[in-house]
Amino acid sequence: MPPVFSQHSFELISRSSEQTRRVGMRLGALLQPGDVVGLVGDLGAGKTTMMQGVASGWGSSDPVSSPTFVLVNMYRRPDQQRFYHLDAYRLRGASDAVDLDLESMFEEGPLVIEWADRIEAVLPEERIWVELEWLDETRRQLVFSARGEHCQKLLRRFRNQVFGVA
Repeated sequence: MPPVFSQHSFELISRSSEQTRRVGMRLGALLQPGDVVGLVGDLGAGKTTMMQGVASGWGSSDPVSSPTFVLVNMYRRPDQQRFYHLDAYRLRGASDAVDLDLESMFEEGPLVIEWADRIEAVLPEERIWVELEWLDETRRQLVFSARGEHCQKLLRRFRNQVFGVA
């Protein structure tokens, strides 16, 4: 199935976990402090695999794992910039996320959130949203969308890197 393009979103089918990581790497290379990316999907949909690629593309060589029990992992790159990875699975709701001081995370670096739909009410309106769906053992459907002018520009640059189209 070919990707579907619209002004503020697009979708693609990843045919392997390695392809999901590579797509994540392209996104990660574009992220700057203040950028928020929400990853949404059931268990096994590929959120952590996508996150591994995003962190690598951003420039971190730290090992990436889902912070399900610690809630937030911080990754660094050689220039000491920070990147935050939040797993909202165990949070009871948006109020729990506020207690984690999301504001300072937004200011210090990019923030990627697994299970972002659980805390959507406290996330900035300007964000990238990635919906991942398990299709079979190797294939995942990835739907990328953007809200806000900055993130829409970021999504266009990302789409161009992935598909070679603007």
